[in-house]
Amino acid sequence: MFERVLIANRGEIACRVIRTCRRLGIRTIAVYSEADRDAQHVRLADEAWPIGGPRPADSYLRGEAILAVAKRTGAQAIHPGYGFLSENTDFARICTDAGIAFIGPRPESIDAMGSKAAAKALMEQHAVPLVPGYHGANQDAAHLAERAARTGFPLMIKPAAGGGGKGMRIVRSATEFADALASAQREAASSFGDARMILERYVEHPRHIEFQVFGDAHGNVIHLNERECSAQRRYQKVLEETPSPFLDDARRKAMGEAAVAAARAVDYVGAGTVEFIVARQADGSLGEFFFMEMNTRLQVEHPVTEMTLDLDLVEWQLRVAAGEPLPLTQEQVHAHGHAIEVRLYAEDPDQNFLPGSGKLQTLRLPAPSRHVRLDGGVVEGDSVTIFYDPMIAKLIVWDEDRPQALQRLREALAASEIVGPKSNIGFLERLARHPAVVEGRIDTGYLDRHLDEFLVGDATPSDGTLFAAATAALLHDELHVQGAPVDPHSPWARADAWRIGHAGKRIVALTSRERRFEVEAHGHGGDYRLRHGETHCEVRGARVADNSLSARFDGESLRVPLRADAHRVLLHDAHGQRHNFSRAAAFAWESKDAAGGNQVIAPMPGRIVLVKAQAGDVVEHGQELLVMEAMKMELALKAPRAGTIESVNATQGEFVEADAVLVRFADA
Repeated sequence: MFERVLIANRGEIACRVIRTCRRLGIRTIAVYSEADRDAQHVRLADEAWPIGGPRPADSYLRGEAILAVAKRTGAQAIHPGYGFLSENTDFARICTDAGIAFIGPRPESIDAMGSKAAAKALMEQHAVPLVPGYHGANQDAAHLAERAARTGFPLMIKPAAGGGGKGMRIVRSATEFADALASAQREAASSFGDARMILERYVEHPRHIEFQVFGDAHGNVIHLNERECSAQRRYQKVLEETPSPFLDDARRKAMGEAAVAAARAVDYVGAGTVEFIVARQADGSLGEFFFMEMNTRLQVEHPVTEMTLDLDLVEWQLRVAAGEPLPLTQEQVHAHGHAIEVRLYAEDPDQNFLPGSGKLQTLRLPAPSRHVRLDGGVVEGDSVTIFYDPMIAKLIVWDEDRPQALQRLREALAASEIVGPKSNIGFLERLARHPAVVEGRIDTGYLDRHLDEFLVGDATPSDGTLFAAATAALLHDELHVQGAPVDPHSPWARADAWRIGHAGKRIVALTSRERRFEVEAHGHGGDYRLRHGETHCEVRGARVADNSLSARFDGESLRVPLRADAHRVLLHDAHGQRHNFSRAAAFAWESKDAAGGNQVIAPMPGRIVLVKAQAGDVVEHGQELLVMEAMKMELALKAPRAGTIESVNATQGEFVEADAVLVRFADA
């Protein structure tokens, strides 16, 4: 076994690898960019070395710089994690040439499977079923348009290199093809340095199911069962689980054998994932399955496999890279229970999942247990940077069966709270309760077709919810009186707004989603008379304990899960809906439109990749004016109203800061 391993990655996966190495007594070496000098993977590793600037191209993608650190520190092996250089043939080769083990497949296997086009050609030779389409070398736009017409619509445009849903587009007619192709090529070139595309017939309502495979240098190849990843938004996986609620035993066996055959075709060594799409018949039953691609690395969702098999796949990677045979044969692989994974992101689902950044002022996550696992790369007080993926943590749950695992997931999400950048926790809570997920019938396009079912939108909290939040705020304020009075019985210690000659009145002001709510309150000590607008409520016997409020609201006893402090109230209503309220001062408050209706601002730092308007243009409301690249995604910036553009203050290729005014409109 290795004694010193360098991890050529950052964040959650670097921390994940470090934990396994530490358990095995292996000394770990981290590398870091300027933006990550105080990151958790730097703090957890036994030693850490700087490798360049904050952008990936200046640090984590600099293979020679990483190899230089490995040589300097005496590392015997390099673990690439996932992303960055994990599927880079050149990097794998220079590691091998330097006598340092690359903890991953051979360069030849990465070459064969790292390109979707090459992988499809290889699978075609081995009679693995493929979706009709084009994966040839001719990338001329006219030729691709001709092949698209021959394949038929709807079709999928996909980058030949890379993964993670980047650069993928669905095209439903020939008139859309040219613009979709150009956009996909730009994103692929930016993400992977390779603008080559493949075309595939788009299978309507498919299921996305992948098989974990593992091979060793002794010719053994097995699979470690499937993971279903059909809950996706824009081809990004949102929820992963094993076993699949869709597969039957016969199809599971056939797909597992096909996955092993695909790995054997490239003499595969190490961890990999063979991905399939499964068609659905008109009656909802299983249809044909097709090879989609192979990822020649460990996958983000590998923990669900570990939870059901009680294995450590990183340990397997280390042992296989050190020349050991696989620890198990196919017949010895036995799964138990059901596991589900979701990813907590700094993003705003109600603003088209706009990635966020900033300091994690509060980061509360459920306690790890036999049923709950957390894989993260940040802690409270850390910052989510603009330069990398905004994932905060992976939340993985396990239980004896799927219904119990879903309930574990709901409980774990309810116990989570993020203050600072906006997060997707509420979105994930609604996902975990949605009938399409609960009934196991979600397909890869469901979220995009029905996204409004998973978003809060402009929903107004009920009066009952406001009364519960106000009650919690009142109890908190009474318990935490400003200052520390000498005499606890002193009238100056009272926090009930008592006044001589009449009952005191307090205004509890709460804000949520740029809206202000005022609750008028009389009373104290858990007994209150509350009013919001024309609605009144009598609250009796209110107490907060164990993160829940218990009280009688107009005679009805209720328990409301919540947390309250001087700044905010977080609660879940009777339907499991999350409500985040900020405490506000009891004076007039007005929401402001950040764009002012007269300008377009940069929602976050990023690079302008396309300018589609100029001064003097007359545009319509919602017309696309610029395309911006930020945090690994393209953002379309659109006109806030119809009118004439006065000035455009950005050029293609320019890096702009958050809140920079990019376009100004002439006065109406």
